[in-house]
Amino acid sequence: MAENERTNFIWEAIKEDLAEGKNNGRVQTRFPPEPNGYLHIGHVKALTVDFLTAEKFGGVCNLRFDDTNPTKEKEEFVDAIMDDIHWLGFEYGNVYYASEQYDQIYAYALDLIRRGLAYVDDLSKEEIRAYRGTLTEPGKNSPYRDRTPEENMDLFLRMKNGEFPEGSHVLRAKIDMASPNINMRDPTIYRIKYAHHHRTGDKWCIYPMYDFAHPIGDALEGVTHSLCSLEYEIHRPLYNWVIEVCGFEQKPRQIEFARLNLTNTVMSKRLLRALVEGGYVSGWDDPRMPTLAGMRRRGFTSPAVRDFIDRVGVSKADSVVDCRLLDYCVRNDLNEKAMRAMAVLDPVRVVLTNVPEGTCEMCTIENHPKHPEMGTHEVPFTREIYIEREDFMIDAPKKFFRLKPDGEVRLKGAYIIRCERYDVDADGNVTCLYCTIDPESRSGSAGADRKVKGTIHWVSAAQSIPFEGRLYDSLVLDDAGETEVDAEDDSESEAQTNGPDFLRRLNPDSLKVVHGYAEPWLAQASVGESFQFLRMGYFCKDKDSTDSLAVFNRVVPLKDSYKPE
Repeated sequence: MAENERTNFIWEAIKEDLAEGKNNGRVQTRFPPEPNGYLHIGHVKALTVDFLTAEKFGGVCNLRFDDTNPTKEKEEFVDAIMDDIHWLGFEYGNVYYASEQYDQIYAYALDLIRRGLAYVDDLSKEEIRAYRGTLTEPGKNSPYRDRTPEENMDLFLRMKNGEFPEGSHVLRAKIDMASPNINMRDPTIYRIKYAHHHRTGDKWCIYPMYDFAHPIGDALEGVTHSLCSLEYEIHRPLYNWVIEVCGFEQKPRQIEFARLNLTNTVMSKRLLRALVEGGYVSGWDDPRMPTLAGMRRRGFTSPAVRDFIDRVGVSKADSVVDCRLLDYCVRNDLNEKAMRAMAVLDPVRVVLTNVPEGTCEMCTIENHPKHPEMGTHEVPFTREIYIEREDFMIDAPKKFFRLKPDGEVRLKGAYIIRCERYDVDADGNVTCLYCTIDPESRSGSAGADRKVKGTIHWVSAAQSIPFEGRLYDSLVLDDAGETEVDAEDDSESEAQTNGPDFLRRLNPDSLKVVHGYAEPWLAQASVGESFQFLRMGYFCKDKDSTDSLAVFNRVVPLKDSYKPE
């Protein structure tokens, strides 16, 4: 290994397997999302680990949709997941669905029943939980555990034929109710669900559990290394048990890594679904959501997201990452790419009293100060302009270098102006400024050498476009990081999702809407195109824009005190 070659504990484990001649020198991974929601930033870590590991060893990473729970899964989510993977710049080798393997998984279940390794249980979900025991006390056998293979086969076929109601019967693996690992205490491997499946329709009314379908899918597809987040470490003995009892010669190796937890962020699909279905956000692509669709709409770039994941790294220990690191990566990327433009978010009118009515001259603004090859654009300068309200102060402190009564400031790319007087309303709010320009001070002219300490942005009042600015803050107030694990059929988690605790954490100021004016040039911007609004931040044109009103999302503020370690 070269001295500076990057590695991690997963890659080192794979190198050991290759050195021992395992899998005939082949490396195959898979990214296995359940299509019950949109991918979020937490999935990106797993996705990146899967794809980059395959790439590192010249292998292939397949995409497999673990669609074993028909009540929450949709084709909409399948399409969105594919789009997000391509947006990130990854290419999968093949696309599989767990539902394509239902016949084979069902056949393995029948084989376990014949061999006395699985049985049909009539206990309710609550009774099964009570029989399972605790971390310190062993479980006890179900009264139905000793049914004969023939009885179990008859009941399982009747389950398949739709003769029993949901929740009345399940198929359980017969392992060890005294195991110190609760996951090995006769786990459920099939349950009854009368739900239309997005791919198989109404063919099935019994569906395999994830812990049964997943290892079988890995083995059938030839996966060599099943990489998953740390909460599945305790499931690994069950994963290996399924592989062994089903008789697979190709035995995938499960390796776990720490999942991504972010401050001020929710990354449970249950909770995100609750936000969408409860109307707390506008949809899965709301720019406040940690979904890739929401981040992309807000204006985050795929290189920035990948840079963020790279900085977080791969480890075995859980930790919480400051969400400002992601903003930092986005800001770094946009700083190099985004063209500069002027827009006023909180406008106050300025009348330039010594500029004749009807005057319109064009001022030149560079599109990027570090990249002259990106060119320039023209901004109309007229008698009346808008400036930012915060750029004028009546009783200004000594080191206020913007506009004040009898003070001067330079307009970016234009002239130095002096404030002569101002109007206020009954509440003392400034309504209009009256200024004069120094006609010899135009930027680029011989008189432009005269210096003043402040430069501010502006737009023409007569020749600008109105726009709606959406300023986003964290969706969640606290900084604990969301660590809930998504698990199938967890009614307790569902109750917590819809309870008041989670909703109290929502930030009521996560979205602020302002109405301002921007250069007319920005009317030609495409949806999804990002700009640096001088002095105000990075903004991206939103899909809600119309011909009469552009909408721009603030991607990230221009600056932040945060510095990565």
